Amino acid sequence: MTTGRFTLPTVSLFAHRSPAPAGAPRRALRVFRALAAVVALPLVTGCGYNSIQTYDEQAQQAKQNIDAQLQRRADLIPNLVNTVKGFASQESEVLTAVTQARAGLVGALQKTGGSDPAELANANQALTSALGRLSVTVEAYPQLKSDQNFLRLQDELTGTENRIAVARTDYNGAVRLYNEYIRKFPQVLTAKVIGSKPRTYFEVTDAAARAAPVVDFSKPKS
Repeated sequence: MTTGRFTLPTVSLFAHRSPAPAGAPRRALRVFRALAAVVALPLVTGCGYNSIQTYDEQAQQAKQNIDAQLQRRADLIPNLVNTVKGFASQESEVLTAVTQARAGLVGALQKTGGSDPAELANANQALTSALGRLSVTVEAYPQLKSDQNFLRLQDELTGTENRIAVARTDYNGAVRLYNEYIRKFPQVLTAKVIGSKPRTYFEVTDAAARAAPVVDFSKPKS
């Protein structure tokens, strides 16, 4: 720029601005996330986060107890079947049904990704029905009914079934508490944020599994 006899230098406001460091945006983002976490933590804990985790853990522990008792029941079945075979090998149809039902329960317990309570309940009920038919069949064999090994297995199965009933009650109670809690406000918002979903009850959903045991004594024994 020229003023009279003197020429003034032209100065750019942006000519000498230093470029921002390459990692500045990333550092700013990390700082923002850290601050957001600090601000959000009291909000989340105040909206039931800790209670959701506690109730979920209680339900999970109750489910593990059910799994353990069901596995115990399944482990007793092969000895029971072999004992009955020693006195009533001709009852192959009933024994096969028990073996297949037991296999169904084991399959449900060993399902990839974890067992499903509803599937376990249906498989367990199917085994109960098959054992019911076996019990009716056993009535025709007095020697089998008085066999000490058979009586011991029956007692062990009865005790296991009682423990399953208690475990089922405990689990369903824990699930009810958890499911009801995450449906309430403001916990429902926290549940959506952390991905907590309702749990499945341990209850029979397959009507066929509820079928009462039926044994046809009119069939001739081979």
